[in-house]
Amino acid sequence: MADTIRDMTVGKPSRLILGFALPLMIGNIFQQTYTLVDTIVVGQVVGVEALASLGAAEWPNWMVLGMIVGFTQGFSILIAQRFGARDNEGLKKAVGMSVKLAAVIAVFMLIISQLLARPVLEFLHTPENILSGSLIFLRIAYLGVPVIMAYNTLASILRALGDGKTPLISMIIASAVNILLDCLFVMGFQWGIAGAATATLIAQICSCIFCYQVIHRNSYLKMSKKDWELDFSVIKKLIALGIPSSFQNGIIAVGGLVVQYVINGFGFIFVAGFTATNKLYGLLEIAATSFGFAAATFTGQNLGAGKIRRIREGMRSGIIMAVITSGIISIIMLVFGRHILGLFISGTKEETTEVIKIAYRYLSIMAALLFILYLLHLYRSALQGMGDTITPMISGIVELCMRVLIILILPKLIGDWGVYFAEVAAWTGAEFLLMVMYYVRVHRFFVMERGLANILKENTYDLCK
Repeated sequence: MADTIRDMTVGKPSRLILGFALPLMIGNIFQQTYTLVDTIVVGQVVGVEALASLGAAEWPNWMVLGMIVGFTQGFSILIAQRFGARDNEGLKKAVGMSVKLAAVIAVFMLIISQLLARPVLEFLHTPENILSGSLIFLRIAYLGVPVIMAYNTLASILRALGDGKTPLISMIIASAVNILLDCLFVMGFQWGIAGAATATLIAQICSCIFCYQVIHRNSYLKMSKKDWELDFSVIKKLIALGIPSSFQNGIIAVGGLVVQYVINGFGFIFVAGFTATNKLYGLLEIAATSFGFAAATFTGQNLGAGKIRRIREGMRSGIIMAVITSGIISIIMLVFGRHILGLFISGTKEETTEVIKIAYRYLSIMAALLFILYLLHLYRSALQGMGDTITPMISGIVELCMRVLIILILPKLIGDWGVYFAEVAAWTGAEFLLMVMYYVRVHRFFVMERGLANILKENTYDLCK
């Protein structure tokens, strides 16, 4: 795997960022493909109620997943910085402590998620006719918490070293396995929602095994016994980096739960429409998360190498690519969105017409303002790569406030249209904060760099005298 490691401290930033992000985008396409296949198979084979059951479980499931991803993003920051600083011993120690910390977190989250699954669904006033289906999905999905934690930890290590190819291959494997098992479990065995959730769990296990095998064979990460010895100073750093990112995603999910609570009150048809669009959310966000991971690795490695000017140059290139990409995706969704949404829905003509109408309204608003989401991911990841996980955490609180305010106030003024604007309002508030703080932080780095250069220049002059 040595050839898949990417040193992002040398070379043209735009080429490095695109070269790193592209495999991740393709991998995310495959990941979203099997998510979409789950939805299509359940929606077409089982029906609108089953589709609504998936939707009602979406935010509770994302809350756990988001917190896991947040922790592992924190792990990758320290690993990327030590890789950029050429600190190989420190790198391996960070990897060893990341794995140990991940194992503890996984056990804790597995227990908590299973205990809270039913109470959360009931608290959200999930409609009675879809409650049991949502609970079945969550029970099986939460069983996979250790697997999800293992995969995200391994993938974060690979991404920190600039390897975007291995996560791509793992997603292709997972996608193929999931689609085959969806057909077998849902269409063949008629297991319904449980079949879709089980297929996804097995697919995740396969992708996790593949990533482990690649890391295990990597000579650059040959671990010795001392690398696994507890180092509480490193664990403290990992927790300090991971908790804010995890808390940020948890806070965002709380806002999503409030949205879900309001949506549930509109009935299962409205829930089904929102679910159809939310399943496309992953496609909308594919390139955004990929550019974000690229920005985090790029800034982390270059900060470790002390190359501040390259960070600014790389971000300029990233912003241009992100805006162009979001524009292309927006046009595709606005033109073909209705046809894509129709793939998820079966039922009576009245039901399908109403569900598609709700879904396309929501989709068109998100697509029109998609560039905001892309800039949000880019600025947030750049700050995280520079070691600032507090500002992104605060941006999560801003997202929560914006989402909750809009969802609780606007529907009372303009009806169900008010629900559709909650998501883009949350993006806008968070993105503005992140953008301002990114430029403030970069300016501070330049001031520090200039001050150090002046001190060195003065000392050199005195020596020459």
